[in-house]
Amino acid sequence: MTTNLSTKNQLATYSFEEGISTITLDDGKANVMSVQMLEEINVALDDAERQGGVVILTGREKMFSGGFDLSVFKAGDQKQTYTMLSNGARLAERLLRFPLPIITACSGHAVAMGIFLLVATDYRIGVQGGSKFAANEVAIGMTVPHFAIRVLRQRLTPQQLNKAVNFAYYFSTDEALQAGIIDELVQPSELVGIARQRAQDALKLDAAAHTSSKLRMRETLLEEISSDIERDCAGWQQA
Repeated sequence: MTTNLSTKNQLATYSFEEGISTITLDDGKANVMSVQMLEEINVALDDAERQGGVVILTGREKMFSGGFDLSVFKAGDQKQTYTMLSNGARLAERLLRFPLPIITACSGHAVAMGIFLLVATDYRIGVQGGSKFAANEVAIGMTVPHFAIRVLRQRLTPQQLNKAVNFAYYFSTDEALQAGIIDELVQPSELVGIARQRAQDALKLDAAAHTSSKLRMRETLLEEISSDIERDCAGWQQA
């Protein structure tokens, strides 16, 4: 069964088959985290939560997400900018708390908000090739948000975190695997099949035990990220 949950531009499509929900991001370009994209991802997650089972989150060929929509910043609409930033932060928190296993089939580059969402999911599969992974904010004149640093810190060593946050370092696929940004590397042609295999394996878990264990493991992180988002939102409102 395939359900179209997106608006006329269809940025995030949803399908459900044999216990597996698949959310595919595709804006035809860089999969930017615009207000509309964020809304559609949340709608798809709502459907996945109602269905139960396991979630696969993926992007278009060679692109998972290039991060927030820079055109919103350039337009200078403070309300729209705040909505985009705050919704992005809350989506990362939602992924960390999500009651179902989320496997990301990372089809390509993951930059800025793209990498923050990636590392907020439970298991990440990348593809061999030229994909890059970066929190590039300081390279484009932006301060990395509190919530984003918190999300990265759960995966990266202090040395790697310093490179990522303070130097906008672009990790290659091999470096991303070593750093823990992704958990597994496969050939592009294998991505969909292996992601479904991992999802089928996750279906064998006790769902309630998975959720309670995940929330227990992340208890401190979730408390801290909620506080971080409040601080970030306060700063964005004053900008």
